Amino acid sequence: MTAPGPEKRAPAPEASPIIGEVEVRLRARYPLLYLVSWEEQRVVAILRSLASRHGSDLLAWTVIRGLHRLSGRASAFGEGTRDPIEALAEVSKLATPSIVVLEDFHPFLNDPAVVRALRETTQALKSAHVSLVIVAPVLNLPVELEKEASVLDVPLPAFPELAALLKEIITALWQGSRASVNLTNESGERLVRAALGLTLSEAENAFAKAVAHGNTLSADAIPLILEEKRQVIRKSGLLEYHATDVELGGVGGLDCLKRWLDARTAAFGEPARRFGLPEPRGVLLLGVQGCGKSMTAKGIASHWRMPLLRLDMGRVFSGLVGSSEENLRRAIAVAEGIAPAVLWVDEIEKGMAGASSSGSTDSGVTARVLGTFLTWLQEKTSSVFVVATANRIDGLPPELLRKGRFDEIFFIDLPSAAERREILEIHIRRRRRDPARFDLDRLVASSSGFSGAEIEQAVIAALYAAFADRSDVTQDHLAAALTETFPLSQTMREEIERLRDWAGKRTRPASTPGSEAPRALASRFA
Repeated sequence: MTAPGPEKRAPAPEASPIIGEVEVRLRARYPLLYLVSWEEQRVVAILRSLASRHGSDLLAWTVIRGLHRLSGRASAFGEGTRDPIEALAEVSKLATPSIVVLEDFHPFLNDPAVVRALRETTQALKSAHVSLVIVAPVLNLPVELEKEASVLDVPLPAFPELAALLKEIITALWQGSRASVNLTNESGERLVRAALGLTLSEAENAFAKAVAHGNTLSADAIPLILEEKRQVIRKSGLLEYHATDVELGGVGGLDCLKRWLDARTAAFGEPARRFGLPEPRGVLLLGVQGCGKSMTAKGIASHWRMPLLRLDMGRVFSGLVGSSEENLRRAIAVAEGIAPAVLWVDEIEKGMAGASSSGSTDSGVTARVLGTFLTWLQEKTSSVFVVATANRIDGLPPELLRKGRFDEIFFIDLPSAAERREILEIHIRRRRRDPARFDLDRLVASSSGFSGAEIEQAVIAALYAAFADRSDVTQDHLAAALTETFPLSQTMREEIERLRDWAGKRTRPASTPGSEAPRALASRFA
């Protein structure tokens, strides 16, 4: 038997930080506000509270109902006010202090007649105590209104609002005896933090889904809430939600990088802010292909128990002028809404290549996108940890490497002998075999110059050979697979040496420095 959720309601709007921004503008008698938000119900609740506080009437306009009152004198308006121009004419006649919410108005701002009527109405309202508030999910502001309107982005619900919503749901469940509640203060806080990045409606649906799923509300609802976030990300079309099923311990080697990450595990909470620590910003992982950069990004998100979002730069760039920058801003907004989260920008050099010549090749689009991204990296205050990966140094713009963009730049080299041994053990054990059955010292020697991905593929090739032989995998299968593999360090030796030389003076090693790997290249491939 499932338990229905409580009746939908908006929590006390006083918990919203946007209320002060809106209130100041209304008290200053701004005639036209434009609030960018998907949450009409939440915005109307905020405006209802402000209208009550300051003794104003609250009216609303929709394309279906026309102009109607939400509070104040109970006078009716005619059906003709469904026409936006007629509605504005009625608004200009209001004699009492009023707030008028225009809920379906933004599509009409493409009509010159409506724009003219709105301009004349706002001019008339400057001497009255009446404010127009357009609420829309997108900003569609004609140039004629840029000097008339004050635009505010309504942020997604913060922790206090979501906590108030959860408290109301718990109270309703207790009063109705519909389901059990098994939450401590700590687990309740974790549940609220998991819901950060959702609208109030989405959060309420996620909480109700959790109750319906197990007839109880507990910390076990966190995966269901994260699934709701996955849907939000999927609908954005610019980011991909990746399952964080790769543990950081499952990535072989990289001991220096792992220690650096461990030291920042607890740096996202309020105790770190009180200690004086800023939010960790991110890392740039530069290195040889196949050496674990992508796995490390997944491992970081899993280690920190955060959602992993992958930004595909190919989706950001679009053929419409100005849309690429807007796409990037939308992607950043989604990531910040989901925060705390890990944002993975894979092969960032491909998306930023040609920024220096962008003015002559693509009308400056790449340069503007790079500028938007760099400004955000430098100024961001949200809990979005950026993991950017790159394989080639010649495609990286120098502005990206400047201190302050990332906390650190790590170079991931070909694995040393000890790291290759660890990688072999991980992949043999992952295929449900005991590494102790094999002579790992010989296999490590045979895999000199191999990347982690090449070692994994050699193990898989050995399994195929054993399966074809109708036997279990043996030492000979693994040795043959390694011998038959031509690693990237052989086919791209000069480029790898150039990358090493560049990184040795500009980056921090992800593994404890040693001389084994360079010697291996010289002895194996000379």
